[in-house]
Amino acid sequence: MDNTQKYTNWDLLPDTLTALHISHFLGISRRRVYELFQIQVQQGGIPNFQIGASKRVDKADFKQWITQRKEETK
Repeated sequence: MDNTQKYTNWDLLPDTLTALHISHFLGISRRRVYELFQIQVQQGGIPNFQIGASKRVDKADFKQWITQRKEETK
C-alpha cells in the first residue's frame, strides 16, 4: 500500500479498510480512529474485527456507520 495515497473518494477505498484508510478518508488522526475502534458500536464506535494484532473494517460496515452518524445529526 502506498502510504502517501489519500483515500478521499469512496471508490478508491479497498473492501477491507485499515485505520490509515479511514483516517485519510475522514480527515482525522489515526489515533482517533483507534479510539473509535475501542468504543462499543452501540455507542458510536466503528465496527471492526481483528486479524492478529491488526484491526480491520469491512467497507460495507464503514459505509453503514457513516450513514448512521448522518442520521443521528438530523
